[in-house]
Amino acid sequence: MSKTAFIFPGQGSQYSGMGKELADAYPVARQLFEEADDALGFKLSELCFSGSEADLKLTANTQPAILAASIAVLRVVAQETDLKADYVAGHSLGEYSALVCAGALSFADAVRTVRARGTFMQEAVPVGTGTMAAMLGIEIDILEDICRCAAEGEVVSPANFNSPGQIVIAGTVGAVARAIEIAKGRGFRKAMQLPVSAPFHCALMQPAADRLAVVLDALTSSDLSIPVIANADAAPNSDKERVKQLLVTQVCSPVLWEQSVHAMGTLGVTTFVEIGPGKVLSGLVKRINKEAKLANIEDCAGVKGAGGTQ
Repeated sequence: MSKTAFIFPGQGSQYSGMGKELADAYPVARQLFEEADDALGFKLSELCFSGSEADLKLTANTQPAILAASIAVLRVVAQETDLKADYVAGHSLGEYSALVCAGALSFADAVRTVRARGTFMQEAVPVGTGTMAAMLGIEIDILEDICRCAAEGEVVSPANFNSPGQIVIAGTVGAVARAIEIAKGRGFRKAMQLPVSAPFHCALMQPAADRLAVVLDALTSSDLSIPVIANADAAPNSDKERVKQLLVTQVCSPVLWEQSVHAMGTLGVTTFVEIGPGKVLSGLVKRINKEAKLANIEDCAGVKGAGGTQ
């Protein structure tokens, strides 16, 4: 029997106005944004509905905003459709949305945690000292060799395995620049620095991981109703005792998204439903698994069309 996975987007999917149409149309979505405002002590709802692009791009704002917009969609989907997930997964920040979906974390705990996570990740590395770059069309083993050659005592390593031929690296500005030059010297012309504010998912994030561990330690994780495919090992987790450690490990480890999608395919998943703003993950899944059935739900039209997904 074919199975369905709900997948949740991470940073980069945000846009001003996300969630507003659903909140206007469905009280359950409006209530979710009110919960977010109460949990954080400021109007996250206004940031999502009408915030400036500049404010939404600040990592400490982006992370809770995308989480709230995603869970608002999830609440509407649960109320208005028969869609059910056999597995859930999220890209980086999206793993928190997946854990809320699985019942491992309460929404209030999750939104407060990702607000702190965003702050910790931003503060882990002084602005301007770290960066990320997309390296296109390079095999994993070749890219790892390029990173070794480029390091010269600094940090540079794969950060996101997004899809075949699309790997993102992270590290110090100098080491990432050297990696781009080495790649171009070896004939890989499609390598470009990304407009990000910090070098996520590499060893430079260790201070953020240490601070996040303290925050997570104070939370209660509950039993998971659905297995979560973790970013750190691309394997299904149903053990609530592992949730916090996997989230801490995730901060400095590469996001194994391509591997996670393959793992879900092996487990029988044929339909992937992206829950939340944007269609980034749907695009990646299409490149990873050409046979997959895809749906994206972020607004009223998506909710209405969701009935035919399964």
